[in-house]
Amino acid sequence: MGHREDLLEGAKRCLLAKGFARTTARDIVKESGTNLASIGYHYGSKDALLAQAYVSVVEGMGDAFEGDGTALSDTEPGSLERFQGVWSNIIGTMRDPGSIWHLSMEVLVMGDQMPEVREHLALAQREAARGLVPMLMGGREEDVSDETTDTLGMFYVTLMTGLIAQWTFDAKTAPGAEQLAEGLRQVIVGVSGATKG
Repeated sequence: MGHREDLLEGAKRCLLAKGFARTTARDIVKESGTNLASIGYHYGSKDALLAQAYVSVVEGMGDAFEGDGTALSDTEPGSLERFQGVWSNIIGTMRDPGSIWHLSMEVLVMGDQMPEVREHLALAQREAARGLVPMLMGGREEDVSDETTDTLGMFYVTLMTGLIAQWTFDAKTAPGAEQLAEGLRQVIVGVSGATKG
């Protein structure tokens, strides 16, 4: 690996061990075996490197969202069963001690103090919205329109952000996929009844 890749891998390890606020440029350099100047040269700043490291860690979670594949292959796209299966896999990633999702809460709470990190992650959030749509509704990510990304995709991201907050705050009372699917079913029934009446 070159310095760029070494820095990214070192930054990922630092993030998981220390979080955003407590990771220093010197920590990353020590962990990666590089030098301070290489951070600026390859990434522009420590915050830009940390944001990219976080996005890289989260992108690696995509396979975990799909689980063993049954949530996608054994259920109809757009169905409550697909919804429940995919969210069950996503919630499974939140149950792990030291879950990477705690880093999301750090960014939410300290975002004003880390504007460059927040800016990078806001862009990545939109891509996450685009990626969640085909996972839950079927199809291909490259076919998801901007309008669908900004509506349905952001609905899923909002749901995920709320789940992250609940699982971080109190995992014992945080909802499971079954509860989410039942809540969605009740919303569908309520909306259907309201439009008929």
